[in-house]
Amino acid sequence: MLRRRYLSGVVLLCMAAVAQAQSPATPLTIVVPYPAGGPLDTSARIVAEGASAQLGPIAVENKPGAGGGTGADLVAKSPAAANRVLMGAVATHAVNPWLYKAFPYDPLKDFKPLHLVARTPNVLVMNAEQARALNIATTSDLVQFLKKHPDQLRYGSGGNGSIGHISAEMFKSLTNTRMAHQPFQGSSPALKALQAGDVALVFDNLASSLPLIQAGKLKALGVTSLGRDEALPNVPSINDAVQGFNVVTWFGLFAPATLPDAEARRYATAFSAAIQSPAGKEKFKKMGIVPEDMVLDDFARFVRSEHSKYGFLIKAAKIKIE
Repeated sequence: MLRRRYLSGVVLLCMAAVAQAQSPATPLTIVVPYPAGGPLDTSARIVAEGASAQLGPIAVENKPGAGGGTGADLVAKSPAAANRVLMGAVATHAVNPWLYKAFPYDPLKDFKPLHLVARTPNVLVMNAEQARALNIATTSDLVQFLKKHPDQLRYGSGGNGSIGHISAEMFKSLTNTRMAHQPFQGSSPALKALQAGDVALVFDNLASSLPLIQAGKLKALGVTSLGRDEALPNVPSINDAVQGFNVVTWFGLFAPATLPDAEARRYATAFSAAIQSPAGKEKFKKMGIVPEDMVLDDFARFVRSEHSKYGFLIKAAKIKIE
């Protein structure tokens, strides 16, 4: 009898150990390196809700700062027990590393790419009233105005090193024009400043600007992709007026490089199920986003390609942040 009790106890301990290994004591957290309310934050919450059926409760934590670098660095240096993943973006993994002399993490070595969530163009928007007052209806109108009135307009962005910042600096370089820069802590405060007339224009993520464009509060001058976007079929590409301009925002989920491959596959599978579910697709559609299904090695190759591409573009535009 004692032997049976002993063996039963051993079996129970082993089962408990296996369960603990499969279900981390700390619930999974998706770190969003930007303020609440933006497209990355909304997307993270869609993923968290959909993937919780397979992964258990998932928290979303906003850690803004340094153009996304604060939250990204937190995840890069997180121990396995912290159970964190990052909703990273083109800024955190392809742009920022080329902008700063002292950079706290390696975007290629310190992370394990899990799932590309979406690719979406930015859109160049102005306060609708100000655009009418200055007689600016197109990208060409803006270029002509800037050439006649250098430094008169100020553009806002989601922060130094954000894709909105890079887009504007590339625009200035390609058009040989001048504008002052006003950085904010994320796209939401930048858009609020634009609506208030505190800044004249913003290169913003299409998903966050679309409702304001549709409401007539913002004037869309052009999209940053090479072709038009189906969400704004009447808005031309900036490239039509400014040859060579092509900037597309993307964002996706990254784990620290120390996450075991088996866990990475499990997370990627759960995230894919959430993103590609009918409910998930419908929520992304309302944001003006068509979700992607690029995972693991394919996503890693994409990130390396984007990192190299923006390194070339940023060096060519001579953009640097001390």
